[in-house]
Amino acid sequence: MIRQDFNRIDPNRRATIDYKKKQFATPTFKQHDYPHRLNIYQVPPTAEIRLEDFEQWAIDRLRILAEVEACTFRNKTSAETADHIKPLLKKWLRLDPNSSSAQGCADPRLQDQRRKDHYSHFILRLAFSSTEDLRRRFMRVEGALFRLRFQAENARERQDFVASLSLDWEAVGEQEKRILTQDLLNATPALKKADIDGNSWFKVDFETVPELVESRRVFVKGGKAYVPSKEQMSIVLAGFQGQLESGLQLTARALPRLDEDDRLSPILDHLSKNFATPDSRLADSDATLPGAPISASSIDQLSQHFPLCMRNLHMTLRRNNHLKHFGRLQYTLFLKGLGLTMEDCLIFWRQSFKLITDDTFNKEYRYNIRHTYGDVGGDAVRRGRGYSPFSCQKILTEHPPGSGESHGCPYRHFSIDNLTSLLQAAGVNDQDVLRGVRDDTDKKRYHIACNRVFEWAHENEIRQVKENGSWKATELDTIVHPNTYFKRSYLLKAGLAGESRQIHHDHMDI
Repeated sequence: MIRQDFNRIDPNRRATIDYKKKQFATPTFKQHDYPHRLNIYQVPPTAEIRLEDFEQWAIDRLRILAEVEACTFRNKTSAETADHIKPLLKKWLRLDPNSSSAQGCADPRLQDQRRKDHYSHFILRLAFSSTEDLRRRFMRVEGALFRLRFQAENARERQDFVASLSLDWEAVGEQEKRILTQDLLNATPALKKADIDGNSWFKVDFETVPELVESRRVFVKGGKAYVPSKEQMSIVLAGFQGQLESGLQLTARALPRLDEDDRLSPILDHLSKNFATPDSRLADSDATLPGAPISASSIDQLSQHFPLCMRNLHMTLRRNNHLKHFGRLQYTLFLKGLGLTMEDCLIFWRQSFKLITDDTFNKEYRYNIRHTYGDVGGDAVRRGRGYSPFSCQKILTEHPPGSGESHGCPYRHFSIDNLTSLLQAAGVNDQDVLRGVRDDTDKKRYHIACNRVFEWAHENEIRQVKENGSWKATELDTIVHPNTYFKRSYLLKAGLAGESRQIHHDHMDI
């Protein structure tokens, strides 16, 4: 007979240990202090946080990374990217300097901001370490974000941060600097002899600063690059990226252990999918437009402001007088998000389905429309007032269209010839834009292709609101929801920018 050990902990149940045995145990977590707002994320966080914070902090950081990547794809300069990202950082991932508080880095507010930044980085590191492509993209956008923050940091706090790092560099002594003065002058552009004497110099392995070597801004000798202090950022960035690369590889090897926790795996899976285009959900307050005639009879006129996915559904509906199930669902939820009432929506679909009788419509379609609005169905559906409009991420990743179906995202699900024909039918005839869309879709940057078309169609209006300052930069960030596309287009074209400036992305839905 097998002897039972009743002190053994069942692995399928929560471990309940006698409090007397653990009250003097060494804590398994470490409370981090954050003396600097810059961070190279060498030490992972180990303290406990709420699952809600785990999700929301990662989502907020993902918004920033998506915008940084979008700026890169649009070939924006460093200054333009910094101007675009600055207000978004204040909104989603704020980091105030030590000088902003009389208590300095000990201020609880600053510690909370830096804790969120620290945790959100490592949460996304878990989400984006599973494949080589995700690791490479994560390194690129995190490096770009670090560069922006490093450049925006004030000189004193930046130097304090650099001094705290244990980077692999060697200071150049005065004697060696005198011997190499002429070589340093010849190799370093726009540098005078007085600058050599007044600046600190560092020796690093030349492969750690490839951008300086490539642009011939440093002197290289014996495998070492001689870097002036003004180019310090390149050394720090190289150290940050090297540390991040090795950290991602270690995380990838540890990922299989996370499968044991069924709370985290779905969240991380959705976050990695959202890296293609961040998911977004519109709030009820964003469902109305001032002066917009949203009714069954105005949909045809308003369709000029629709994104290509919804415009394709509208054109197919008018051509065939019918849409299949997922097309109806996608389009109905979009119209619901515009503010179309359930009664008007029923009228719209009945008028659109011209080839069927009233009895057929009432039996086969009326209930589904009411269910979408939450008028019928289970208690959960009614309490939630139906379903939310599909975001770009949901359209891209769920229910790909089959034969005879018209839903989905044309930039992803159409062939390039069919996509070009659809764009031309929608009035996009600029060859540079069409070439840009082709390039974006080839590289799977579908939301960038959609934003490219939007910016071309509203070029004059966007320039006008930027010049008169009626819209903030956050109101012109990357569009990741079809309803945001419509509302932004309508307000720009209708000249209502000064009356409503509430165009924004609300909480992401993962």
